[in-house]
Amino acid sequence: MRLAGKTALITGAARGIGRATATAFAKEGADLVLLDICADDPGCPYPLGTASQLKATAEECRAAGASVVEQAGDVRVAEDLRAAADSALDRFGAIDVLVNNAGIAAPSGQPVHEIEEDEWALMLDIDLNGSWRAMRAVLPTMVAQRSGSVINVSSTAGMVGYRYFAAYVAAKHGLIGLTRAAALDYAPHGIRVNALCPGSVRDEPALEGRMLVEIARCLDVPTADHERTFAESQPMNRLVEATDIASTAVWLASDESRQVTGAVVPVDGGFTVR
Repeated sequence: MRLAGKTALITGAARGIGRATATAFAKEGADLVLLDICADDPGCPYPLGTASQLKATAEECRAAGASVVEQAGDVRVAEDLRAAADSALDRFGAIDVLVNNAGIAAPSGQPVHEIEEDEWALMLDIDLNGSWRAMRAVLPTMVAQRSGSVINVSSTAGMVGYRYFAAYVAAKHGLIGLTRAAALDYAPHGIRVNALCPGSVRDEPALEGRMLVEIARCLDVPTADHERTFAESQPMNRLVEATDIASTAVWLASDESRQVTGAVVPVDGGFTVR
């Protein structure tokens, strides 16, 4: 029970990596505040997490023994994030871990000069600014506690470039920069800030994830072949599982990584080694 006695706030918790992380945290003894938008956005070309998916995540975590607060909220709205932080404090009295997982992969699939202003703004407002807002909501509590772990879910796109994904790449690179700067700001307060960089993650049906299929759609990769195509680009020749990301997040949240801050941790089957 490596997270026993800890309270974690996880954004984008309804499905995919968010659900896998929430479940892994529950099994390790954490209490949880789970946040997702629970609505679609007209600027995003695919469905976002739903209230029923967030409820399913919460029920899995409760079945694993966790106390759970589930809450609809948009990382573009500072008040929603403050409300989630307040829920954590009201129910559990502390916020020990923040997992900034909420994000979108599209609109993408075009060169830089074809990106519209609203498409660029949407990507950065969710994938970069949303993490900054969540950090603003929880860091005063962590400073008062003189402890905490912030885990920013970036991407291999935060470490290397990808064709036709400039806004996503810019946001994820920015998130790594934010991570490094915040690690220096808050180290004197006993707070660690790290970036977790998934590679191509399999869309596991049980987790209702769909990030990889949406990336494939943007790149015009046939749906039937998309997992094989992405797996072939990994040196280990297989896709990363959401549980691989979740177990790394558990380690970063736990006291086992107490001297790790400002780190950029790829879980990508060796993709960024080349």
